[in-house]
Amino acid sequence: MKIKVINKSSHPLPHYETIASAGMDLRANITEAITLKPLERAIVPTGIFMELPIGTEAQVRPRSGLAAKKGVTVLNAPGTIDADYRGEIGVILVNLSNEDFVIENGERIAQMVIAQHSQAQWQEVSELSSTDRGEGGFGSTGIK
Repeated sequence: MKIKVINKSSHPLPHYETIASAGMDLRANITEAITLKPLERAIVPTGIFMELPIGTEAQVRPRSGLAAKKGVTVLNAPGTIDADYRGEIGVILVNLSNEDFVIENGERIAQMVIAQHSQAQWQEVSELSSTDRGEGGFGSTGIK
């Protein structure tokens, strides 16, 4: 799939690190470091603008190493970038740790997955078909 992109950052375009990678790392494009205090959040610019094909979305997700090692994650994970959005990709980061976290220019802050999707057409009915699960939710299928 080809995606039109404008790179106004001082960094390379997002790319797949391995042949089997699903996500591409997004980098902070900032003129000075941003310090996130515990429980603080910020929208971090990337300098990337794109034109996705209709029927696709970009999902912005946390980087597992950043979350596990530093307690920093994407607040609205996964964040959705719609195909008709033309603004700069920004990443909402939150610091869930007890220590300050400093974001440096060029730091890999999130990953982006391009996914296909469908738009639903509602069909109002008076009842739904039954299943073994029924209305059970939130752990109703067991814990093991």
